[in-house]
Amino acid sequence: MSMGLPDLGIITMSETVQAVHYIVDRVKLPLIVDVDTGFGEAINIGRVVRELENMDVAALHIEDQVMPKKCGHLPGKQVVSTEEMIKRIVAAKESTRNGIVLIARTDARAVEGMDATVERARAYAEAGADVIFPEALETREEFREFSKKVGVPLLANMTEFGKSPYMTASELERIGYKIVIFPMTALRASLMAMEDVYSEIKRLGTQKELVGRLMTREDSYRLIDYYSYEAFDSKAARSAAAVLKSL
Repeated sequence: MSMGLPDLGIITMSETVQAVHYIVDRVKLPLIVDVDTGFGEAINIGRVVRELENMDVAALHIEDQVMPKKCGHLPGKQVVSTEEMIKRIVAAKESTRNGIVLIARTDARAVEGMDATVERARAYAEAGADVIFPEALETREEFREFSKKVGVPLLANMTEFGKSPYMTASELERIGYKIVIFPMTALRASLMAMEDVYSEIKRLGTQKELVGRLMTREDSYRLIDYYSYEAFDSKAARSAAAVLKSL
């Protein structure tokens, strides 16, 4: 979305790695990276694992859709065979050097039903996946059933406007889910805010009435650590002056 492109596997590995680089350079919290179907065959999966580990990414998730993949909450998805997905998992596990957490996502619920999804999840865990991510479960009962039948750590996706019911993190924790992601919430809020702001500017010809809704310059500078750059630049100038003086 940040590149103005749909979730159809269009983003390349290099673009993903570059975006991750910007994040890990500024944010020290553990990061989960979505690598879609792995950007190719086993050798491509191995490379992306190594690239992410070099940046100390905490975890990645890889899915069992065919390429071109689709957003997990849209119709018309297709999944690869269990054997093919296990190959992806094994390639990722055999490429890890630092123990990056491997999350295996299955989109089989909409394609093959719940029973097949459970069987796939068990097979993926046996192949080495550390966490299972069942995408687009449709009811609270399905979330509970999946947790009872798959005895490994689970991830739940609480995206908006999809097939899954809205459940709280504590509710999901009670039924056995260890990780909950809200992957689009902040971006959707930001997009709506930007649309509102530019509509208002177009209507009024000024942003004056919006100033109270904006992050201040001071707060934005603190967010990007502006003053440390300024201090570094001043220090470098003083050091250079001292060197010149000593010549």
